[in-house]
Order: sequence, then C-alpha cells, then structure tokens
Amino acid sequence: MTPSQVLAEWGPAAGLAAGPAVLPAKSTHGDRLDLKSRFRVNPFLMAPMAGVSDAAYRTMARAGGAGLAYTEMVSCAGLHYGGEKTWELVEPAETEPDIAVQLFGSKPELFREAAASVCERLGDRLALIDINMACPVPKVTKKGEGSALLDSPELAASLVRSCIEGVDGRVPVTVKIRRGRRMGEEVAPDFARAMEAAGASAIAVHGRFANQLYHGEADWGCVGRVAKAVGVPVIGSGDVSSAQAAVRMLAETGASAVMVARGSYGNPWVFRDAMALRLGERPAIHGPREKIAAFRCHVRLLAATGANLKRARSLAGWYLRGMPEAARLRGMAVTCLTLEDYLAVADEAERMLLDVQ
Repeated sequence: MTPSQVLAEWGPAAGLAAGPAVLPAKSTHGDRLDLKSRFRVNPFLMAPMAGVSDAAYRTMARAGGAGLAYTEMVSCAGLHYGGEKTWELVEPAETEPDIAVQLFGSKPELFREAAASVCERLGDRLALIDINMACPVPKVTKKGEGSALLDSPELAASLVRSCIEGVDGRVPVTVKIRRGRRMGEEVAPDFARAMEAAGASAIAVHGRFANQLYHGEADWGCVGRVAKAVGVPVIGSGDVSSAQAAVRMLAETGASAVMVARGSYGNPWVFRDAMALRLGERPAIHGPREKIAAFRCHVRLLAATGANLKRARSLAGWYLRGMPEAARLRGMAVTCLTLEDYLAVADEAERMLLDVQ
C-alpha cells in the first residue's frame, strides 16, 4: 500500500486526518516566505529528532494536526559525499504537503551547495531550511558542528549567509540554538541577534545549555529573552510534554511557535489538542483503542515508506504505555521483525483490553 492509502484506510480509526494536511497559505512565492503568518494559523510544530522524525513519523504528526514537521538533522557533507542514502532523510512522503529540512555541518561552501540542492529537489514541498546549532552530542560538537557553533558566532553567521545564497530567496532559512554551550553562560539572546543580522528568518531556541544534554529543566525564560531580543519569529523548544505545555509556552514566552519533540511520542494528536486549547475548546480524549489503532497505522506507514521496521520497537513502547501488561507487550515488540509481527502485538494489546473490561 502507498502511504496515502494507509492513512486513508487506517487513519480515521486512530482519530487522524485521512489525507494530507491542507496548508493555510502556499499559493504564491511570497506566502512561503511569510513564517509569521504561517505560525499565526498554526504555531504547533513537530521538532526535528534524530532517529525519530522520518517520513512516517512526520505523516502521523501532520495527520494529528502539526502545522509543520521537520526532518531529522541531515549532514551537508552526507548530501555532498553520501548520495542517495542521505537523500532518503530529506525526501517527503506523498502524504506530506511540505516539510522543513534541518541541515548540520560547519563548512559554508557545503551549506550553500546543500541548500541549493535541497531547494531544487523538493521544489514547492520545501517549507524552509533550518540550520542545527543546538545538537549537544559529542560526536557532532567535536567537529565544530551543532551546539559548538554557539562558541563561533561569526562562523555561524557565515553558514546562514551561505544557506541564503543557496536558496536564492526561494524559502526561509532559520536556525535552532540552545541557551548556551555551558551551564551558567547564556548566549542565546546575543547569538540570536547575530543570526537575525545574518539574515535568519526565524530562531528556534531550546531552553537548556548544551552540556545539560536533555537533563534538568528547560528555562522558558530564555525563550522569552530571545523573543524580546529579535524581530523575527521565535520558536520555543524544551519540555513541551503536552498540549497544555505547548499552549502555556506560547503564553508565557511571547514565542510565535512551539516545537513539540518528546511530547509527541505515542501522541500524534498533541498538536490538534494544543490547537483546541488555544481556541478555548476542550481537546479530545484518546483512549487505549485509539492508541492501538494509531500504532497500527504508524507501523503500516513505516512499511509503506520503506523505513527500517526496527523503529517500531520504540513506537510500541510509546503507544502502548499504560496498557494492561505493557511490559509484556514491549517484550514482544523487541523481538518483532516483520509488519505482521508488530500487528500481532497490537492484536494482543486489544485482547488484553477486552480481558480487563
């Protein structure tokens, strides 16, 4: 089955839109450059997540109400040297109206080339290019990439300018940063101003220091300070674990949009629920049957998009959390190899529900 067929057949039972999301404004070149207007329509975005945000995950998020979904971070060097294998991270599924592509690296010439190539290849399906200046993982930062760029604002600015040259005004270029590189050394507001001066169209800021990794609490106050420091839209990130948290971040920080990362694990509806809360409506309740149906749909999308089905082992833990005998179900999932194996886990979860009712 194609991804569209999977979504049409299995999405409704999971409380998901049965077809690709409709964009608020994409009819002209100018519309695509206007992030402020886009975020006013839907400010709840699916964050880039390494090893997670593949085409199937992005499709689930968009069907669950996300205003935009990002690729996992893609190496500029990989696009230059790696060929089609790296391009698989960039290509949108037919179910995706558009995507945001996040690039990482440290060489301006490779950013210029990658931005131009991505623009050419994706055409109108490309919403924006984002530069990762936030990843704290040592294997990235030791090369001067990711959050290491927070120590090199001049180099970071040159990457922004190179990307802008590469896209030639066709799509916005944005950056994602952290509060700072080291605990107690906040650089985000000044760094954001430098990226705005270089031409960045929006700044996403995660409220942790890089050397915190994902420990401790994100400081939403930092998001607010960046929002006051720059005139371009600011996207808040960090500890957005629920629809309620997403709406609260908007209200408390003055951000134009919010990235939801781990809060979307097993919860593709978090974006629609946040929109409902923002509009003063009551969000839907997603019971265990709907979660099992969503797991079935998501696994089928993995198969339809040609993804490695081992990714469904994590999905099982996320979607089936809180189910009767959830630990046993997770144990079954880690031995699964085929689509049918995972669907059998979903069937078993449903049988257990019937047993306890």
